[in-house]
Amino acid sequence: MYAFLGIGTNLGDKEANIAHCLQFLREQVGKEVCCSSAYSSKPWGFQSEHDFLNIVAVFDTALSPLQLLQTTQSIERQMGRTRKSHNGQYHDRIIDIDILLYGTQRINLPELHIPHPYILQRDFVRIPLFEAINRLQNK
Repeated sequence: MYAFLGIGTNLGDKEANIAHCLQFLREQVGKEVCCSSAYSSKPWGFQSEHDFLNIVAVFDTALSPLQLLQTTQSIERQMGRTRKSHNGQYHDRIIDIDILLYGTQRINLPELHIPHPYILQRDFVRIPLFEAINRLQNK
């Protein structure tokens, strides 16, 4: 199943953070099929002097959506993320991995919403997502 993952970082060496994240995802999630270009953006939902670097990567995975969520959260912890956003309280982060799409599935659980509910509201998600979809279609 193709999983579209939004990956963002706004602390430290952002390019290296994304590269390390992609390596963890290749090892733990599945085959990387394609990836968007990097997209720089201002923080969304909070104030910070640190801009974000964002990509969307597509992985062919055998993990279920909930297994994928557990794996991505584990990778975030492995990379040093100590807290998740909670109740709309966002903050700087070394890495953030969001499951944007999982095939054509729709999931509405307290811990997981697919498609991700803010895809169309966030340029830093929407633009790289459309690029990744385009790259996937042209493979």
